Amino acid sequence: TWARTPVDRFILARLEARGLRPAPQADKVALLRRAYYDLTGLPPSPEEVDAFLADDSANAFADVVDRLLDSPHYGERWARHWLDLVRFAETNSFERDGVKPNAWRYRDYVIRSFNDDKPYDQFVREQLAGDELETVTSDSIIATGYYRLGLWDDEPSDPLQARYDELDDIVATTGQVFLGLTVNCARCHDHKIDPIPQADYYRLLAFFHALRPYGTRADQKSFNQTDISPPELRAEQERLEAAIGELREPMTRIEERGIAQMSGEDQRKAETRQREKLLEEKLQQYVSEAEWREYAALKSRLESLQGDQYKLPPREMALSVARSLETAPPTHVLARGNAHVPGDRVTPRFPRIFAAPDPAIADSEESPAKGRRLALARWIASPDNMLTARVLVNRVWQHHFGRGIVRTPNNFGQLGEPPTHPELLDWLAAEFVRQGWRLKPLHRLIMLSSAYQMSSRADPNGLAKDPRNDHFWRFDMRRLSAEELRDSIHAVSGKLNATMYGPGIYPEISQEVLAGQSRPGEGWGKSSSEEQARRSIYIHVKRSLITPVLASFDFPETDGSCEARFATTQPSQALAMLNGDFVNRQAVEFAARLRREAGADPEQQIRRALRLALGRTPVPAEVERAVALLKTLQREHSVSGDAALEYYCLLVLNLNEFMYLD
Repeated sequence: TWARTPVDRFILARLEARGLRPAPQADKVALLRRAYYDLTGLPPSPEEVDAFLADDSANAFADVVDRLLDSPHYGERWARHWLDLVRFAETNSFERDGVKPNAWRYRDYVIRSFNDDKPYDQFVREQLAGDELETVTSDSIIATGYYRLGLWDDEPSDPLQARYDELDDIVATTGQVFLGLTVNCARCHDHKIDPIPQADYYRLLAFFHALRPYGTRADQKSFNQTDISPPELRAEQERLEAAIGELREPMTRIEERGIAQMSGEDQRKAETRQREKLLEEKLQQYVSEAEWREYAALKSRLESLQGDQYKLPPREMALSVARSLETAPPTHVLARGNAHVPGDRVTPRFPRIFAAPDPAIADSEESPAKGRRLALARWIASPDNMLTARVLVNRVWQHHFGRGIVRTPNNFGQLGEPPTHPELLDWLAAEFVRQGWRLKPLHRLIMLSSAYQMSSRADPNGLAKDPRNDHFWRFDMRRLSAEELRDSIHAVSGKLNATMYGPGIYPEISQEVLAGQSRPGEGWGKSSSEEQARRSIYIHVKRSLITPVLASFDFPETDGSCEARFATTQPSQALAMLNGDFVNRQAVEFAARLRREAGADPEQQIRRALRLALGRTPVPAEVERAVALLKTLQREHSVSGDAALEYYCLLVLNLNEFMYLD
């Protein structure tokens, strides 16, 4: 029977009610590529394809799914989906687009969380209130970097209004990402469609109002970073700093007595950067011999301690939540969203649409602010609030099938599209919570269904009755995402660097592109060629300069939450794939790999090329045409054998079968 799982029974009921039939099962190569890209964002190797084709057991595909879920590449793939949602970027935007120091630690936290199959309710609590949990860890502190990922104007013309813009970004992102609601539509007036009054918007904002503002541009490098170094390292640093402080006090007294005896000009120098040099050259002349001996001994001890300090590993700093104020400022409904026209005072409350009990939060001018965000996080990630689970399972379905059961993943309200299979959505959400809010069992449940394993083959009846494939009668073909495409090119060329984690990398960008920066020719770092070949999730995300090869293939804007990427077709894509430096360099590396692995025989080179890029064994006619092409390039265009193979590799990287997933 076709319906092997509960998922299939929900799908089949809808299909039969509409006179539709499910498409046949996809062939094994297509199914394997689908699973690899869905779970890791990388293609299977020819050897992995061979192993799967040779396995005729009933559990062959289940074994593949389990292995891919255990792969560290799984976290890299699914973290990217989450980073789209939370508008992850490592710079602030606006004129200077300054760097958000250590924002990459949040990205690494997300990758680790997915690889560890961290329960989603815990994942939510850590991001919204990691600093308020009963047990605060370095991970929970890093998670609160969620609050720091948005745009930040370091020199606003209206600081108070800019502050409320920052809070609106937090409210909007939290509502859309976790609850699938456009709460921010009620900032200036009652929501026009959904039952969300303006007061509810500000009640939700009140949970975040105690977050300390980011400060000024002068604070950029040090503001609200938290030391997450190992406890023993922090203790040693603190011991050395205390000892150094004890030495500086008597040294400063001696220095000041000596400076007081110096000329006016030297005293002025002592207030500048020349102080150290001045003291080195002249202090001994203006203090007693006993004071000088004491000073020299103190200085020697100080230099020894500083040497010990220098030998310690550097502190590990994380961009974290803007520290909470001790007491929360009063929150008012703002007339038309204008920060300078406060209206009625409101207290932290959940939106009334949920009919949830009010949080147990004291609200007066003396009440502590701590615990407000934790109360919100616990409610959002509660089994009593099943909307959170529905939103998440809809996103997982979306990334397996190309769209969600609700086609508007950030908007479950009246302006969004209704679910095509509401009963299936409810069942998946309940099953997700029952399984401990863990994603990996959910992936397995979906991927082992007949619905997931259908081919993309169309039939006239299905196209006539359901042209949008709303009822999932077949699988939708899709183009690889920008990151999948870049990573696959590196994988096929043999140059992919699988190193995980750490600061962002900087792929080479042409001077013509850099000339458009606020400081022409600058604003981008340098990485070695080996570092540049790491996976795309590790590329430094600069809001004013998205890496061109990613931008061409629909890398999302980072100004707000991106619920879904849409594949566009534009001239820059063909230019990037045929004329771009990156693809042409990788075609050369691809050809070199073929010569190493397949020798000098053109037929063997072509077979290996197609197996690496497409995952399947080529048919004889393909090989014959490719050999004829190589000969034509050499004979009629005076191209060397090596160059002809490089042109062929460029062609293979441009094949629809390489760039699209069936």
